[in-house]
Amino acid sequence: MVRHRFARHALLLAAACLPLPAAAQNAPEAGLDEDAIVVTAQRSGAPMWTIDTPRGTIIVVGEIAAVPKSTPWQPDRLEEATRQAGRVILRSRARFSPGDALRLIFAGGDILRLPDKSVAADYLDTAQRQRLAALEEAHDVDYDRRSFLITSFDLLARRLDFDDDTTRDASDVVQRAADRADVPTERIESFRGEDLLDDLAAADPRSHIPCLEAAMTATEIGPELIGKRGDDWRKYDVPAVMANPLEVALGRCWPWADAEIGEQLRDLWTDAITQSVASDGVTLAVVPLRVLAEPGGVLDMLEARGLDVAGPDWR
Repeated sequence: MVRHRFARHALLLAAACLPLPAAAQNAPEAGLDEDAIVVTAQRSGAPMWTIDTPRGTIIVVGEIAAVPKSTPWQPDRLEEATRQAGRVILRSRARFSPGDALRLIFAGGDILRLPDKSVAADYLDTAQRQRLAALEEAHDVDYDRRSFLITSFDLLARRLDFDDDTTRDASDVVQRAADRADVPTERIESFRGEDLLDDLAAADPRSHIPCLEAAMTATEIGPELIGKRGDDWRKYDVPAVMANPLEVALGRCWPWADAEIGEQLRDLWTDAITQSVASDGVTLAVVPLRVLAEPGGVLDMLEARGLDVAGPDWR
């Protein structure tokens, strides 16, 4: 039972970052005041960028997961802007079928534990193992046989507890407002659960060591990282958010750290936003800040395609 709980928690953390099937598209509402929509969205306090096009405006909201309740942002303003937008683009979650649940049950050991009878010391150097041992002692837990990815998720979600006492993420705010106002919603192409589970099960344990190191660093520093990350996000200090050890840890863990999946995610977002240049009116896209502002990320890729991106400095 404990094993399955860890698996479910890990997959939920990962799936929150991944691309649901695309929703049906309706015609955008005409006659909207585009400047007013942009100003309303900006008043929410979330960092965002605008792209003026010959036919309208694209608003790109930079989202972080697990916004602390202490972060003084105004989601109602983002809701208001969403209700007036012509369309929205949102992240999706990976598609997991009942068959994938069975695959997890029967192959879960390949994901949840280190292979064969190996232990953490078989992969970690002396300093890394000592750091892990100190965290084991501090939190009265045994990580010796757990996969490094599951250990990392446990450190971040249960020991650092970064996703507790949070308010709604920008995606949740926009999704609810769009659904209630019948605003056409596009979701980028989804990944199949089968492919994700296969990718995860086949990964070399060593590939998750950077994730583990970053998770240990964030956990060692402690909860002050959580509030600072939210405050810097609200202050539009994107480089500070990206350099926050908690954000670094989330970015170094699967699926973001997987080269193939990460590249697909960047391409999917960039293509969806670029295609909106041909749309009339206001398009509001909510994109994980991590994939937006990383070097070679979506904002860099949009600029490389010749689009004029206006907003906070992300480099």
